[in-house]
Amino acid sequence: MVSHGIVTAALFLMAGVVWDRAGTYNLGSFGGLAGTAPRLATLFAVGAFASLGLPGLSGFIAEFQIFAGSIAVAPVTAVALVGILITAALFLRALQRLFTGPTRGASRGFGDLRPAELWAVAPLLALSLLIGVLPRPLLGVVEPAAEVVVQLVGR
Repeated sequence: MVSHGIVTAALFLMAGVVWDRAGTYNLGSFGGLAGTAPRLATLFAVGAFASLGLPGLSGFIAEFQIFAGSIAVAPVTAVALVGILITAALFLRALQRLFTGPTRGASRGFGDLRPAELWAVAPLLALSLLIGVLPRPLLGVVEPAAEVVVQLVGR
């Protein structure tokens, strides 16, 4: 939940930047945004990969724990892997449509992240990286509460 909150907040902030600059979320209205907004492109890619569970980011730790715990109890939960593949395809498609190719449509004149926006998004993604590389301090806080829940609910 911590990872989801951090990464989703960063992605929503960047979606807000897109809406603020262009007034639309229509992917067909964009193209080549990496040329006009390289910091946005970089941070959006990091956020997308963190959400997908790329190793080294908090999403990996979260998804690994969820699947390791749930598959051990109910192997049918492996079906959820299809959802991860669909999400990966959607994120990669969004990255391609927004940021690659020639600059066109709403991407023309699109300003990169302003300092306040950068200071709102970058720390969230840096925290995702920190948790992904050093998860033990956070897990040390979460695991005792999780053990109590398991004891209350039972196996």
